[in-house]
Amino acid sequence: MKYRAYIDIETTGLSRYYSDLTVIGIALENGRKCQVIQLLEDDIYEAKLLKILKGVDEIYSYNGSRFDLPFIKAHLGISLNDHFKHTDLMYGCWKQNLKGGLKGVERLLGIKRRLADVDGYVAVQLWWDYINNSNQESLKTLLAYNQEDVVNLRVLRRKLGIK
Repeated sequence: MKYRAYIDIETTGLSRYYSDLTVIGIALENGRKCQVIQLLEDDIYEAKLLKILKGVDEIYSYNGSRFDLPFIKAHLGISLNDHFKHTDLMYGCWKQNLKGGLKGVERLLGIKRRLADVDGYVAVQLWWDYINNSNQESLKTLLAYNQEDVVNLRVLRRKLGIK
């Protein structure tokens, strides 16, 4: 049985050189069990991430080969590709003529979201509201959004028929 991890990050912008890494969300799938772990602030460091991913056979992402993994490498100095097999589900979507961002593909495939009005831009606003105003509700919403992302990656992988 394959031990899988689904990974998605939140940041303060699109540049891995000028923006901060704010949240690393990971859904660990072991058989039928799925556990979500989220790292933020002082918990975002190489040893902690590797400990969480210990034993994982494969990592899945959406546009992770162009965004999430390079961002993690720039900020933590670790190339997850050197440690794990990685499948970027975006390319599996492209093969099935499903183009666009994760939310658009989810809509095309009928994958539901509770936080349909939250996107990457709103996620940045939520983070800054949490940092600047200590708004715990903004942090809670950001983490719920990130959790939906990683859990929906699992659903997407299955819908695409990727083993």
